[in-house]
Amino acid sequence: MTASAGERVDDQSHQTGLASMAQMFRRLLEMHGLDAIGIARNAGVDLAAIPVPGERIELDKMDAMLRGAIPLVRDPAFGLYAARCWHPSELGVLGYAWLSSSTLRTGLERAVRYSRLIGERGITEIEDVRQGLKVRFWAKRGNPAVVPVAAVFVDMAMALLLDMCRMNGGAVLRPVAATLRRKKPDSADAYERFFGCPVQFGVEENAFVLSAKDADRALPSANRQLAAVFDKMLTEELGRLDKSDVIARARATVLEHLSSGEGTAEDTAKQLHMSSRTLQRKLAEAKTTYLQLVDDTRKDLALRYIEDPRRTVTDITFSLGFSQPSAFTRAFKRWTGLSPSDYRAKSPGDVPRMARQD
Repeated sequence: MTASAGERVDDQSHQTGLASMAQMFRRLLEMHGLDAIGIARNAGVDLAAIPVPGERIELDKMDAMLRGAIPLVRDPAFGLYAARCWHPSELGVLGYAWLSSSTLRTGLERAVRYSRLIGERGITEIEDVRQGLKVRFWAKRGNPAVVPVAAVFVDMAMALLLDMCRMNGGAVLRPVAATLRRKKPDSADAYERFFGCPVQFGVEENAFVLSAKDADRALPSANRQLAAVFDKMLTEELGRLDKSDVIARARATVLEHLSSGEGTAEDTAKQLHMSSRTLQRKLAEAKTTYLQLVDDTRKDLALRYIEDPRRTVTDITFSLGFSQPSAFTRAFKRWTGLSPSDYRAKSPGDVPRMARQD
């Protein structure tokens, strides 16, 4: 995944997040003896109302809640307690997709791909490094070293990401390294206790590193069939969220017509209410093409379907819109270097890392 050179601050007008996440704020503030309902009311948020699934809230209001709470909390590390205040259901479909992921790596890949559904004012990234898998978070709220709201929000996001990993990988999971952009607080020991490893402050990025062994260990909670269903739902949600995100919208349209094999670039453009030329231009701006988008979508689904022993190669062939099994086999070899049968015969640990996606 790509990395940025610093904290990103762009047009933040009308940015939203899942309203259900406000309940995590409520528990966090109440844990510290604060009147969460009153603080939220002053920020224009009704925390007493239970949001309907998928309901969204303006992130300016969420930040206003934090600004109202920060002066009232003595513990500068209080954002870390967010790890005790969330529930997977509050992440919407992504929460259930996370629980069904086969490894922490594939779960984190989902967090990267669909994080905008949770909130549009933060970016999660992953990167393979010498020590293992680095998980990086950028808060689009200014530099946490100088902006209190950004510092607390980063603490909350990092705590949530690590606790998600511990929920699937085990409570004893410890990163091998952790860094934060914020200034070193007086209660720095709280951070090392939470992360379970040394923490560097005042550095370039907010990140923690999982060992490759932890990142790629098979998880007992994995359910590839459910994960594939959730991924389709998430892709459709992402397309609806941002009408300007042509990749997400086009991918959702491709998914809709993939099994029939009838979808074309012209059909996709028509469903997106644009001309074929406009679709081609927008895809080119995103450094892809319609054919590449279809190929990538087929690859993602193929790598999930092939792990399901109940699905035959013929079934997968036609589910992905290929005309015959030989065409699917050629494509699969191009993607993975292996035939579908050879891929199935290998254990997860033997399959090349870039090929595993479920």
